[in-house]
Amino acid sequence: MKQNVFLLFLTLFTLGLSAQQFTHQDTLRGSITPERAWWDLTYYHLSIEVRPDNKFISGSNLIRYQVLDAQKVLQIDLQPPLRIDKVTQDGKSLAVISKGNAHFIQLKKEQVKGQYNEVVVHYSGHPKEAENAPWDGGFSWKKDTNGKHFVATSCQGLGASVWWPNKDHMYDEVDSMAISVKVPKGLMDVSNGRLRKVDKDTNTYHWFVANPINNYGVNVNIGDYVHFGEKYKGEKGLLDMDYYVLRDNLEKAKKHFKQAPMTLRAFEHWFGPYPFYEDSYKLVEVPYLGMEHQSSVTYGNHYQNGYLGGDLSSSGWGLEFDYIIIHESGHEWFANNITYKDIADMWVHEGFTCYSENLFLDYHFGTKAAEDYVIGLRRNIRNNIPIIGPYGVNQEGSGDMYFKGANMLHTIRQLVDDDVKWREVLRGINKDFYHQTVTSDQIEKYLIDQTGIDLSSIFDEYLRTTMIPEFEYSIAGNTLKFRYRKVVDGFNMPIKIHIGDKTHWIAPSKQWKNQTFTGDLSTLQVDRNFYIKDVRSRP
Repeated sequence: MKQNVFLLFLTLFTLGLSAQQFTHQDTLRGSITPERAWWDLTYYHLSIEVRPDNKFISGSNLIRYQVLDAQKVLQIDLQPPLRIDKVTQDGKSLAVISKGNAHFIQLKKEQVKGQYNEVVVHYSGHPKEAENAPWDGGFSWKKDTNGKHFVATSCQGLGASVWWPNKDHMYDEVDSMAISVKVPKGLMDVSNGRLRKVDKDTNTYHWFVANPINNYGVNVNIGDYVHFGEKYKGEKGLLDMDYYVLRDNLEKAKKHFKQAPMTLRAFEHWFGPYPFYEDSYKLVEVPYLGMEHQSSVTYGNHYQNGYLGGDLSSSGWGLEFDYIIIHESGHEWFANNITYKDIADMWVHEGFTCYSENLFLDYHFGTKAAEDYVIGLRRNIRNNIPIIGPYGVNQEGSGDMYFKGANMLHTIRQLVDDDVKWREVLRGINKDFYHQTVTSDQIEKYLIDQTGIDLSSIFDEYLRTTMIPEFEYSIAGNTLKFRYRKVVDGFNMPIKIHIGDKTHWIAPSKQWKNQTFTGDLSTLQVDRNFYIKDVRSRP
C-alpha cells in the first residue's frame, strides 16, 4: 500500500541513526558554540535570485543582532556547494575563516553589550538538490505538466544553511524577517508571511514575517501559481487563508481545500488560537509531499485523502481526511509556535502533531473514531531506538516519535480522565510557551504540573527506552494477581480494566499485587486506550 512509503522511510531513518558516528562538524552544527552564544538574532532580510534554468541561486542575507557579550568572532552556517562571496559590516569587508559548513566572521567593529549591529552575507552557487524531499532537504527543481518550472525548498534536519546563510541552530529564532525572491518572468514566488509588494520590472516578490520563525520554516516556492482565498472567523478574529496552486489544479483545490478551515476549527478548539494571525495562513502546492513551513504550509498529496491515498492506521478513519493538510497544519502549533531547542527533542513537534490527527477526528467524527485511529497507528511502531536522540550534535531520535509519541499522549489523556481539563492543558501549553523554543524537559514538567499527575516515569519509559510496559496477570477465582514488567524503576501507571459491564482502576507496579473483584474475571479486558501489552500468565 502507498503508506508503506512512509513506513519504509521511518525504517531506513532509524537504521541510519543506529550507525551514526558523530564528528566535529556535527558539534558545530548541533551545539550552542561560543561563536553563537554571545549574540541574539533579531532580524533577517534574505534577498535572493533563483535561476531555475541553471539550478543556480545568488543573493545576500542581512543579519541583525543584539550583543549579549562583547566578542569578535561570529558563526554563520552555509553548506557547500554554496559559497560565501563576501561579508560586510557597516560597508567594510570582513575576513571569514571557514570550517566545513561553519564560517567564522572576524569582526573589526567593537561589539558593545546591548547594542544592535548588522552583518551582510553575500553568497551564490548551485544548492544541494533534494533527492527525496522533504526528508533529505535542498531544492526541488521540477516542472509542471505544462513544462513550466516548479521549484521549492525543504530543509528540516539537514538545516536551512543548505540553501541560505544563517545562524543554523534552533535555540535562537529570528524575531521577524523579510524575504525577497527574484524569479523568471511568468512565474511567482510564494514565501512565508504576507506579500508586501511585487516589483514588476524585476519580477521580485517581497514577503514579510512579523512573528518569530525557525530557520527550517523559511521557504521559497516558485511556480505558475494561481491564488484564491477566504476569511476564517477564528478565536482572534478574521484570519486570511490563502491558497496558491498550479493553474491546472484550481478547481479541484477549491473543493479539496475546504478541509483547511475544518482543520483550524478543530485545532483552535484543542490548542487555542492559530499562532500567526498577523502573517496569515497559506497552503502552497509543491512538487514534493509537503512540509510545515510557518504560515506557508506546503502541500503535495495530490488532492486525495489519506497519506498518498493510504491509511496509516488501517482503521478506515485515515481516509476521512487529507493527511498533509491536517498534519502539516498541526505543526503551526507544535513546531512553529512551540519549537524544540535541540532536534534530539523532535518528539515535541512530531508526537504532538501526530496526536493532532487524532484530535481532528475527535472534533469532527467523535471520540471512538479518534481512538480507533490512534490505536491503529501502533502497528507502525518499531521500538528499536529511543524517541529522544543524543543532544548537541543535530541528531533526531527514533521515527517512533510520530506514532509512539501520539500514543503516549493518548495514554496520558486517559490518566487525566477529564477531557475539559485535558483540553485546558493542551491550550495552556500553546499559551504559556507561545512563540518559544523549548526542551523536552520543559514540556514534561509542564504536563506534570498542569495535570497534577507524576508522569516522570511514564516519560522515561516511552521517550527514553524502547520498552513497552507489559501488564502481566493471572486469575484465581475472584482474585487478580498482577504486576508490570519491562518498565523503568518507579513505573506504576494506573490503568483501567473492564470486568463484565464494570470498569475498575488498578495500580500495577513492578511488584506482584493481589486484588479481589466481584464479577466473572474471565471477562477481564484491559482498556485498549492505554499503550501497554497485556500478558496473561498461569496462576
